[in-house]
Amino acid sequence: MRQGEKLTSHLDWPLLIIYFLFLIMGMATVYSTSLNPEHPNLFDYSQKYGKQIVWLGVSLFLGLLVFLIDSSVYRKFAVPIYLFTLVLLVAVLFMPPINGARAWLQLGGFGIQPAEFAKTGTALLLARYISSLNIKQQNLNSVLVANAIMLVPMVLILLQPDAGTFVVFTSFLFVMYREGLTYDPLVLKIVNLIPGIKFKQTWVGTHFIPIMFAVVFLCIVTLLLSNNTLTFDFLPGVKIPGFFGVIISLLIFCLIAFFFLRFNSSKRDRRRITTVILLAFILSTSIASSVNYLFQNLAEHQKDRIELVLGISKKDEKNGKDYNRNRAMAAVGSGGLFGKGYTNASVATIESNHVPESETDFIFCPYAEEWGFVGTFILIVMYMIMFFRIIMIAERQRSRFNRVYAYSVVMILFYHLAVNIGMNIGFAPVIGIPLPFFSYGGSSMMSFSVLIFVLLKLDSQRSHVLQ
Repeated sequence: MRQGEKLTSHLDWPLLIIYFLFLIMGMATVYSTSLNPEHPNLFDYSQKYGKQIVWLGVSLFLGLLVFLIDSSVYRKFAVPIYLFTLVLLVAVLFMPPINGARAWLQLGGFGIQPAEFAKTGTALLLARYISSLNIKQQNLNSVLVANAIMLVPMVLILLQPDAGTFVVFTSFLFVMYREGLTYDPLVLKIVNLIPGIKFKQTWVGTHFIPIMFAVVFLCIVTLLLSNNTLTFDFLPGVKIPGFFGVIISLLIFCLIAFFFLRFNSSKRDRRRITTVILLAFILSTSIASSVNYLFQNLAEHQKDRIELVLGISKKDEKNGKDYNRNRAMAAVGSGGLFGKGYTNASVATIESNHVPESETDFIFCPYAEEWGFVGTFILIVMYMIMFFRIIMIAERQRSRFNRVYAYSVVMILFYHLAVNIGMNIGFAPVIGIPLPFFSYGGSSMMSFSVLIFVLLKLDSQRSHVLQ
């Protein structure tokens, strides 16, 4: 009895309670979406809701297992766990493709998606590495190693290919920024290679968020103009490919900035200003070129989805290349203010097959159809409560390892929520990403549960760890 009391004495009950609420709501939505009137039993394992019950049970078992393990184990074995997930990511590349991707390992009658568990492995190793650094004395090696921890699984996931999980891994950039691990050492190393230029610091670290928005803006502009041709009324007959228009615009902007700043600064600063503008042009041109190259080499259906979101291509017939978004938005909109009621969805069900993958990537659709705007608003508020709770847990940690891991968890969950709902309401390309604790599937359910329970364990023993 005393051991049980000790085990749960520092357990964060609010987070655990909201986790169980999500499990119940998600299970209820899967049941409603895939209900077969001839097999209404929830524990009928021939149906998807019966299989989801199994996965839910396995997830809870794994959660209990990781919670019973001493928190120090996750720090000590972060490297083996990470390497094990990398081995799985390599092994899956030799598996037969399923739906055009080599993302699944078949174990008997079940399939496991290693990319889901690679998030946990990466979060643990990144937490261990960053916690071992002196952030005030960070150097180029620390930046490169931290980014390599993130990039290696990203490359393996891109080879599958799994665009959704690839995007989720970029969430670790914000975790590194939170801990002060910026790209300043890398920028300084490059700039100071130029003779006569010696910078002691850069503004990259302190302006990380604006720079990220600027990069996203540049990527979107490149995508908008990649397949277009620019014509000018005052230059008859002159046609410029859209991508080259981006490069020319960047060059003109940099030249204007160069002349303005060069003649409005002291002689001592002119060389530095010239260097910064030159590097800015090279960097922005490289980003634009990379985005253009990757876009041109995507599969046609992937290019179609991006173009549709950006408005480059117009929506076509209901069964055309935009049918995913059209049907998803129709299902969400059909719920109205208060919804049609539980099990009364008529658009977003497996039986109607109006919305493809309505029990997995598009499970937000049947939920929105059943509970309407009010229900979806409550759902999003619940997610926000979970996120803020995890942030509170992160900030009360005495151990940097615990804090980094907690921020990794909240960023992974936030990415999943934002992209999944964005897909369902037409704000994001359809890249295949599950809604946490809701979408049908064992790999995602188990990985999200492991993420949460490892966090609960680390937090329950936070007073025992000082580093």
